[in-house]
Amino acid sequence: MTAVTEPEVQDATLTIRPLQPTIGAEISGVDLRQPLDGAQRDQVRAALLEYKVVFFRDQFLDQDQHAAFARQFGPLYTHPSTTKANADKAPAIHNISAPEEKKYAQYLARQQAEGWDPYHSDTSWRLVPTWGAVLRAVNLPDVGGDTIWVDAGLAYDRLPDEVKKSLEGLHVTHDYRDALTGAGHDYPIVAHPVVRTHRETGKKILWVNFSQHPWIVGLDRDESRDLLSIVHDQYRKPEFQVRFSWRPGSIAFWDNRAAVHYAVRNYGDFPRLLERILIADEPQYADL
Repeated sequence: MTAVTEPEVQDATLTIRPLQPTIGAEISGVDLRQPLDGAQRDQVRAALLEYKVVFFRDQFLDQDQHAAFARQFGPLYTHPSTTKANADKAPAIHNISAPEEKKYAQYLARQQAEGWDPYHSDTSWRLVPTWGAVLRAVNLPDVGGDTIWVDAGLAYDRLPDEVKKSLEGLHVTHDYRDALTGAGHDYPIVAHPVVRTHRETGKKILWVNFSQHPWIVGLDRDESRDLLSIVHDQYRKPEFQVRFSWRPGSIAFWDNRAAVHYAVRNYGDFPRLLERILIADEPQYADL
């Protein structure tokens, strides 16, 4: 019998273990409480571009260390709905929590009524979305609460040619006004290309946010829904996904331009809490 082992790439102090062929890798051999040296930073960035999301285990960071790690990859972005609890100490930290979601029950009900699973990318409602995100486990249920990431480039690559042709040049809305208004923030509806080109890798990706009332500009509702259903079906295919089970000390860092994600809410009323820091794109676009 032939033994099959996971390939590992070891470079300097880092070990990078792919979890799926094109998406998801676990990185070990580094203490994220300490600043990365130049080689380590480059290795993490390269792994992120290759695998779209990378994971670290047993990294018990405080809020300042979390922010310091993320800041090594770009300026931090403070989300408009960031809670006051974090504002004094770490303004860029945004709570991803079950109790917080109850504030947006009406918004979530409207979203669920549209019938989409909420695969999404963060801050796609902005003209220039944040490029990266670092998510840290804080309070976890004993079981459940996994997060799924989808390789949006592979999802595009595996489309039939006639569908690729149909999607080329189309734009889809990203409408987050309900939640933003509740946070006292105003921003117009933005439309991004359904098929975007990743600025660094040059890969084409499917980029639709199913949590933000997508509608393809210029098409009637039925035509739009037919095409969006094809994208939705691609996101849901397990062969394009990696699923991550959180444990205390877990960190996820993903390229928001290359992957969409989905939170599995199967933990009942448990007050699950993760803390997220977003990394802004080029500084000249920070205020858009």
